[in-house]
Amino acid sequence: MQLKSESRRKPLRFAILALLTLFLASITFAAPATATPAKEGGGKGSPKPAIVLVHGAFADASGWSDVIERLQREGHTVYAPPNTLRGVASDSEYLRAFLSTITGPVVLVGHSYGGALITNAATGNRNVKALVYIAAYALDEGESVQQANALGGGHTDVVDHLIFRPFPGASEGDQDAYIDPAYFHRLFAQDLSKNEAAVMAASQRPGALASLVTPSGVPAWKTIPSWYMVASNDNIIPPEAERAMAKRAGAKTVEIKSSHVPMMSQPKKVVDLILSAVKSTRK
Repeated sequence: MQLKSESRRKPLRFAILALLTLFLASITFAAPATATPAKEGGGKGSPKPAIVLVHGAFADASGWSDVIERLQREGHTVYAPPNTLRGVASDSEYLRAFLSTITGPVVLVGHSYGGALITNAATGNRNVKALVYIAAYALDEGESVQQANALGGGHTDVVDHLIFRPFPGASEGDQDAYIDPAYFHRLFAQDLSKNEAAVMAASQRPGALASLVTPSGVPAWKTIPSWYMVASNDNIIPPEAERAMAKRAGAKTVEIKSSHVPMMSQPKKVVDLILSAVKSTRK
């Protein structure tokens, strides 16, 4: 009886081994080929650049959702990494490390405080072919976000409507800053619905106070072509300051009637500007 039982198991073993062999073969043939490093520089023969979107303070990467969807429909590879919002130096290093994982050309886009990061993280990175500032800080060397707000003689009263909360590991005097939800709609997103702004206010990511006063490093816009979108109804960064930063950077500039979040209120115009920068890398 034992021999008969054993003889019955042999065909089953053979069948399992055959299936396993086919499965391993399918994995081998389906495995992706090793990526070929992308060519450096522009030109029609170069690949489409990856587009990296960097959010600012009091927000998160979800603010780019409409822009991401439109760019992906155009066949672009898009990334929207988190912004750590601890301070210009450390946040820029985080972004620089993220960029080091991308092979090939990059178009780097920053909104608000995210502009300070692309200004620093792209310096010396030959893969970054264009910088796009969306109502953002294009800081000069040694300049802080707080100082940049005074450029052009503009004024913002956002600092009068901040709520401060402690966070672990903060240096002495440092705290997290949130926009008071009661003022969020008027200050941050007055051209969105009140309901949408209320959700954003409830889910906002705070920025450390250190991020407002930390001096910037050598700006990438001195060597990398730049584009700038001025939001003429911005209540966070004075439009006068945005115009001054755009002019100083020699950026190709467009101006639209928008709150601080044109990527949400007018995503098509933001995408059009990004695609202008993309197109320039492929000439």
